[in-house]
Amino acid sequence: MDTRLLRTFAAVARTENLTAAAERLHLAQSTVTAQVQALEKELDLRLFDRLPRGVVLTGAGREALAQVEAVLEAESRLRAVAASAGGADGRVTGHVVVAAGETLVSARLPGVIAALRRSHPGIEVDLRTMGTATAVAALRTGELDLALLLEDETAFRDISCTPLAREPLVLVCSPEHPVARNAADAPVDWAELARQDYFLHEQGCSYSDRFVDRLLTEAGGTQPRITRFGSLEAARSCVAAGLGLSLLARANVADALAAGRLTQVPGPRFPDVAVQLARHRRRWLSPAAAALTAELPHHFPQ
Repeated sequence: MDTRLLRTFAAVARTENLTAAAERLHLAQSTVTAQVQALEKELDLRLFDRLPRGVVLTGAGREALAQVEAVLEAESRLRAVAASAGGADGRVTGHVVVAAGETLVSARLPGVIAALRRSHPGIEVDLRTMGTATAVAALRTGELDLALLLEDETAFRDISCTPLAREPLVLVCSPEHPVARNAADAPVDWAELARQDYFLHEQGCSYSDRFVDRLLTEAGGTQPRITRFGSLEAARSCVAAGLGLSLLARANVADALAAGRLTQVPGPRFPDVAVQLARHRRRWLSPAAAALTAELPHHFPQ
């Protein structure tokens, strides 16, 4: 059986959308449709119901998906064995898919990938930006090998989470913002913070959500003005322009702090947020994923 058909079937099952699966596989949609039809014909089994909103697995399709994922994982192991057997210099080869939120994708993972490329140039890393819920779902379906989660507490029965480091947080504003100019008289307290404008990372960012909860608790009759962005760069730009404050990982604003474009708000301190390395408990960790795992601790504060 051609495992390309199995891989296409799994992609369509995960996305429930032929167009999205085609984009993920870098194939034409017509090719994806033809491959799914070819697999259904070979198995003599209807795998999907075609609905106006997309495609949905049939009962038989759901049963088939579990077996297909097992076959694809076995294929991955076989390729890893073949690759390691051919590497006389001890370098690992292979493909690993890792995801993290934008905080870590922009600040930490480029250095990890660069170092891995020097030590193991045969490893290809597919880096994706995902929040916690999306990453956990992708680990469950096998779309990801590893994920980095910014979460202090995790409890997933099927996902193993190992504490890797703690990421320092900092509340920042423009040096010209009134909060910064008035801070010489007294540190800012929570009551004053609740009266400010904020530009924060999107909802679902664990440390931003906790900060908002505290602001709302301390606000009293004041309603904090909060704008959420899917882009850290957008939040940084608004804050640098003097429009408000933001709570961000120090690694994301270190250059701006050093250059004087941003300044730390004197006032409450915020606990570092935990960085957790997540993987599926029952899935095999390939040599490529193990190599990336070993490289990660060298790029975080300890």
